[in-house]
Amino acid sequence: MRVVSMSGSLRENVGKKDAKALRRDAKVPCVMYGKGEQILFSVDQTAFQILFNPEPCFQKITINGVEHMAMLKDIDFHPVTEIVYHADFYELTDDKPVVMSIPVHTTGTSKGVMKGGKLAYKQKRLNVKAIPANMPSEVLIDITNLDVNQRIRVQDIAAENFTILNPKSSEVVNVLSTRASATSGDAEGEGEAAAAE
Repeated sequence: MRVVSMSGSLRENVGKKDAKALRRDAKVPCVMYGKGEQILFSVDQTAFQILFNPEPCFQKITINGVEHMAMLKDIDFHPVTEIVYHADFYELTDDKPVVMSIPVHTTGTSKGVMKGGKLAYKQKRLNVKAIPANMPSEVLIDITNLDVNQRIRVQDIAAENFTILNPKSSEVVNVLSTRASATSGDAEGEGEAAAAE
């Protein structure tokens, strides 16, 4: 799992007035929870730019010289300017599972696609539960043997050291039939018939 480093400062005061002052200074009021008492801190607006990425990541947040491993749980944006208004982080514990939305990627070339079929993603992300050390950065699916009109469901995915929380019967990827794949299938059938004769 990718780890992004961030630096923050403890908030001296708490309340709307303090939060407004922080935002005027281009800082984001944040809270971190998960281990004991909540930690109230602020982070520069620019630090959030690296988080706006479809690939998941953990955050290593250094607050007044102390490092905390965390994950972003919630983020609020200003309704007009769309700048980050507030952020919630969950502090990670080595042996406590967390849930994250993980992107689905494929490997191999589907034989159905080679026949002219079209690969379709039914779900581009899956909800994965794992301890932080085992959280994957992607759910990788081998589609090499996937033929036209065949599909891969959650129950077909090999998940080592993590659990996929989506319904086991839900489709993740499939190969749709197209005019080209239908023509290819007809040609194969004619070829097999000629060989039999």
